[in-house]
This record gives sequence, structure tokens and C-alpha cells, in this order.
Amino acid sequence: MSETETLDMIHEDGLPGHESQMDDKPDWQPRYAGSGRLEGKVALITGADSGIGRAVAALFAREGADIAILYLCEHDDAAKTKQIVEREGRRAITIAGDVGEKDFCDRALAETVEKLGGLDILVNNAAEQHPDKDIRDITEEQLKRTFQTNIFGYFFMVQAARPHLKSGSAIINCTSVTMYQGSKELLDYSATKGAITAFTRSLSENLIEAGIRVNAVAPGPIWTPLNPSGGASPDKLETFGEDTPMGRPGQPNEVAPSFLFLACEDSSYMSGQVLHPNGGTIVNG
Repeated sequence: MSETETLDMIHEDGLPGHESQMDDKPDWQPRYAGSGRLEGKVALITGADSGIGRAVAALFAREGADIAILYLCEHDDAAKTKQIVEREGRRAITIAGDVGEKDFCDRALAETVEKLGGLDILVNNAAEQHPDKDIRDITEEQLKRTFQTNIFGYFFMVQAARPHLKSGSAIINCTSVTMYQGSKELLDYSATKGAITAFTRSLSENLIEAGIRVNAVAPGPIWTPLNPSGGASPDKLETFGEDTPMGRPGQPNEVAPSFLFLACEDSSYMSGQVLHPNGGTIVNG
């Protein structure tokens, strides 16, 4: 990807943001030794350069998986995640591009299969959000762009991955607590997360006879580059996560184990479900 193409992908609000430039860096490190639960598996993770995606990549690698790291334009962060995976003794490839473009998703799957030998786990994690206090401030361009990344991208990735998935494969989608609670400043983002939850449940019904499990994770407020780079308003950042019962934001390595559980055989009797690492917020969903 050229420098011009990279710059074109950066939004005016600074998104998607670079973890390497954060002073208060998120915790991505796995908290325990691996036990081979993903030994010999290949996982493709979108938005794996930083935040939750990086933590998932690190934990999956520790459990034995080779990783395809998909990201938009944060080359420094993606290189760091690749290094993290390789330090765990696993193979990693980085693929830059926009998951909102179907052609890119098709190319990324083809490259993953060619270089890593197949695909067992698809993690749809890439997302964008733009805070607006007044619905009239959400431009048509922003509305289309948020849906293009957050839900069209999930469809495109599954469509590209489907020929390579087999019985025992897993798809894990990243939805959000905002789907259940709502968010007065994230109207378009919350709408996409509701669509992701419905997509997860419907896709589970569609693929379950093929032995492919589809589940989701709905994080609460998690400290990632998305928030300080423009994904949250300044006043929201000042008290970020303090409204949870635990009174603090979560870290990416507190979310990654939910993805691991849904990716491995520990969750073999679960499909169409959502896990809620959200600081104790009860959503009954």
C-alpha cells in the first residue's frame, strides 16, 4: 500500500489511531501460559494491529495458532503485532487494506490460505466509530462509512472465508455493549453493532449444519487507540469506563480470553451466543 493510499484512509478525526503513539498504552499481554488449545490452527483477525485485535492475536498465538493480521493503515502497529506472534513461535502475515471493500476481503483470504495453508478461525473485529451528540451532525458519508466497515466488512469476510471453512471451524464477531444499552453519542455505531448481533445469530443458524460455530463478544468500554484518537468525545474520555459497576475501563487482555473460549473446543456446544466482558454491566442479552 502506498503512502498516498495510507493517508487517504485516515479520517479527519484521527481514526483509526496508532497504539504506538499512545502514552497510556493498552495491556495486550496474555495472562497465562498456553495449553495448545489452538495448536495447528490458522486464524484471520481483522483490526489485529492494536487494541482488542492485538490481544486476541497474541493469545491465539500463545495457544498455537498461526495468524493473518488484517489492518487498515497502521503499519507500525501491525509490525509490532507480527513480532508478538512470532515471539510465541507461530507464523504471522500482515495484510493492509479496507475490509469495507469486497475485493480486498477476497484477496486477503486468498493470501492467507496461500501463505498459511488454510483457515480455521475468522475473527471479525475491525470497526470504526465517530461520536456525534446531534443526529443531524451525522453526515451521509459518515453513516455509509460506518456501516461499510462495521457490518458490510463482516459480510464480505464471511463470504470470502466460507469456501475454506469446514466442520469444527469458528467465526467470532465483535459486537458491543452499546447494542444492548444504546449510546446517545454513538448512534450509527450502535446501530451497526445491533446488526452484527442479528447477523451472528442468523449466520449461526445458516452454518450450524455444516459444523461451523458462529458466536460473538460484546465488550464494554475497553481502552484501545480507537477512543483517544477521536472515537470518543473529550468529556467522555475524562470519565471513560467509570460508569461500569467495576468503575473502570477494561483492558484488551481482559477481552481476548472470551474470543479464545469461542474459538476452541471448550465452547463446542455453543453457537449463536454472545459473551459480555463489560465490567459487570447486566444487559440480559
